[in-house]
Amino acid sequence: MEATRNPARSYLISVEVVLTDPFAKDLAAAVRVRRSDLRLSQQDLADMAGVSERFVRFVEQGKPSLRLDTLVALLNTLGLELKLATRTTAAGRALGTQQTESQPPESQPPVSEPRVTQPPSAAPPSAAPGNQPEPENRP
Repeated sequence: MEATRNPARSYLISVEVVLTDPFAKDLAAAVRVRRSDLRLSQQDLADMAGVSERFVRFVEQGKPSLRLDTLVALLNTLGLELKLATRTTAAGRALGTQQTESQPPESQPPVSEPRVTQPPSAAPPSAAPGNQPEPENRP
């Protein structure tokens, strides 16, 4: 009997990303501020995201080399998301407009750089119903 491979089967691929210095610093600041706003310790955040406290510390220190799946889990826990945006730097525009003979302009992908943003619908856990303090009843 011959074994066949299921094409619908998914495989987890671990990807390590290398962040540019300005982006790593922006990411670190965004994570620190959001964690602080939610009044979470690094250990609390790590436990909630299913990552190590060491990883949280690395992100907040701006470590330039991180596992993408772990970073996304951390950002999801904080209610943040990683988005790609077209570069506005001169180098990005030059790459985006560069034409090659083998690839027509309409098939060239846009040059993008990552951004960390908070989705508009994300509210801190303290704003959830049931997490608000009881009003004081004064006679």
